[in-house]
Amino acid sequence: MSADGNWNLLLKTPMGDRKATLSLTSSGETLTGKQGGDQGSTDIFEGKVSGNDLSWKISIQQPFALTLTFTAKVDGDKISGSADTGMMGSFPFDGTRA
Repeated sequence: MSADGNWNLLLKTPMGDRKATLSLTSSGETLTGKQGGDQGSTDIFEGKVSGNDLSWKISIQQPFALTLTFTAKVDGDKISGSADTGMMGSFPFDGTRA
C-alpha cells in the first residue's frame, strides 16, 4: 500500500511524547511532503521510498537546531519507525493514516 497521504504520528522523544502530522507524496523512489508539530510545519528532504520502507529528514530549530533522520515502514493504515537525532540517539514513533 502506498505511503501517500496524511498521517497522525506519536513520537516517543526523550522530552516526552509529541504528536505530529505527516503529509507524504511519492513519485517513483522519491518521497516529498511536510511534517508538522507544536513548533510549526517544515518540508521533509532527502525522502526515499522502497516498497513499504521510507526514509526522510527534517530540520528543526526548537528547542535547538537539529536534523532528524526518520526511517519507517508502512503496513496498511499504520506507520512505525524511528527518528535518529545523531549525538542524542534515536527514539521510536508510530502512527495511523489520518
